[in-house]
Amino acid sequence: MIIDPTKCTGCKNCVDACPYHTIYFNEGLNIAQKCTGCAHLLDSGWKEPRCADACPTLTLKFGEESKMRNLLRKAQVLHPEYKTKPRVYYLNIPKKFIAGTVYDPIEKEVIIGATCTLVNTKNKKRHTATTDGFGDFWFEGLDTGTFDLKIAKGKKTKTFSALSTEKDINLGDIPLT
Repeated sequence: MIIDPTKCTGCKNCVDACPYHTIYFNEGLNIAQKCTGCAHLLDSGWKEPRCADACPTLTLKFGEESKMRNLLRKAQVLHPEYKTKPRVYYLNIPKKFIAGTVYDPIEKEVIIGATCTLVNTKNKKRHTATTDGFGDFWFEGLDTGTFDLKIAKGKKTKTFSALSTEKDINLGDIPLT
């Protein structure tokens, strides 16, 4: 998608509506803008956009999808649930995490060995972790979804409901009472 600057009214609706947050508003020109993939350069004979041309590690690839089929088999798009059919593909997208540090507010000590149980509210898949010597726990590699978390050590418990992994979650210091 290319934004036509002659048709842009400056209303900013497209900035707010973009599910990928790639459209920004240029206050100086009073228009919405986004990356054009160097369309002007490609139209004048360049083989690839500047970002791919300048990438020292060759991480960015540009080309016809039909010529990149092997690479695209392993690739993902961002937010396939939006059904927008994006044409930008990614490899090795890190999945989400939920983490925190559990402590006893009375003893003012971290709690080692607390059992942390995370349940996906949709498919009921369970994950378990135990707090380490620093009172820390991590659930890594999570799919985007909603989770319930229960932390327990002896008779002390703490629960969190409807944790959404749209973004990574660090619960910080968690008092267990």
